[in-house]
Amino acid sequence: MDIDLSAPHSMGTTIIGVTYNGGVVLGADSRTSTGMYVANRASDKITQLTDNVYICRSGSAADSQVISDYVRYFLHQHTIQLGQPATVKVAANLVRLLSYQNKNMLQMGVIVGGWDKYEGGQIYSVPLGGTILKQPFAIGGSGSAYLYGFFDQAWKEGMSKDEAEKLVVKAVSLAIARDGASGGVVRTVTINADGVTKNFYTGDSLPLWHEELEPHNSLLDILLASGSPEPMST
Repeated sequence: MDIDLSAPHSMGTTIIGVTYNGGVVLGADSRTSTGMYVANRASDKITQLTDNVYICRSGSAADSQVISDYVRYFLHQHTIQLGQPATVKVAANLVRLLSYQNKNMLQMGVIVGGWDKYEGGQIYSVPLGGTILKQPFAIGGSGSAYLYGFFDQAWKEGMSKDEAEKLVVKAVSLAIARDGASGGVVRTVTINADGVTKNFYTGDSLPLWHEELEPHNSLLDILLASGSPEPMST
């Protein structure tokens, strides 16, 4: 099978944003693929826009990165002009504007989440095409197809911070188990009135689901652990 390594980098992804009583939790896996090839197994798909607003990126890595860079630049100008941080709504609508105006050239879907003093924690979904939806929770990427029923059952209003964090990690691990384009580690970002907290969950610490195989050390790891300095020597 021929693998085209020059194909565009695509984040066949699982991204999630959840509101809770006091803020939001964003989560994502870390696999970036180039066709059938995993180009990066530990990428960071949760990107900072301002001190209080982050964006989860899916689709074309190049498209979502350049839009995030433009939005970050414009929000910095906005903050200087107003003398106060931009609201989550302003950031999300700026993402929506750039996505809609360039919808014929962009292949990306994002989730914007953050906290501000006016409306508290907010989640906005900006899918392919550039519309905008304010939701109590949002899911996106190729892994989201496996999660809609789960969130209908598991999400509840007024969750605590810990409940929201556990829900996001569980949901991403479920998507990783079923979706070949999602994998690696789980990253979360919690945003509230106290600031931003980032967490990192390694792949071997995630729960195993139906018919998943337990991780095993590679042959190279086993040989190195036995003290052999040259695994390929005879």
